[in-house]
Amino acid sequence: MIALIDAVRAGTIANAEIAIVVSDQPNAAGLQRAAARGIATLTIERRGHTRAEHDREIVQALKQRNIDLVCLAGYMRVLSSEFLDPFRGRILNIHPSLLPSFPGLDAQQQALHHGSKFSGCTVHYVDETLDGGPIVAQRAVTVHESDTVESLSARILIEEHQLYPEALRTVLERMAT
Repeated sequence: MIALIDAVRAGTIANAEIAIVVSDQPNAAGLQRAAARGIATLTIERRGHTRAEHDREIVQALKQRNIDLVCLAGYMRVLSSEFLDPFRGRILNIHPSLLPSFPGLDAQQQALHHGSKFSGCTVHYVDETLDGGPIVAQRAVTVHESDTVESLSARILIEEHQLYPEALRTVLERMAT
């Protein structure tokens, strides 16, 4: 998220604005970091709501702000049709593997467990499937024999911070034509 904010601010991603950062966790570090950069933040807690109710509440908040494109970062749930339908084809996510390999949680652990020689990250459109929407961009990272989940995750994160802004710029350019 911070990589996207910084890229927009630096002009690397032209004609874009990060309008709001939304989280279901009131103490999320991302909310604090966004607020420190002057970005509006909003907490919409899940507790006591069904997935569909929670998603509807987020969609309502996004529509009130005329949001055109949603970029997920650290959103660890499959979106319901309540969220997908109003933003279909306009939701991006970043995942720490070379999809379609290792969707879901613990992607780096999965890569190490399977003896993968390469892992990486993927920016993709979000659909009803778990990390299964159309791929926008990928970046590979070599898996070393000495890698741990932590060391592999750290190298992938470096690539994520470069790939997500590049992919967002590409998507916005496509949307403008």
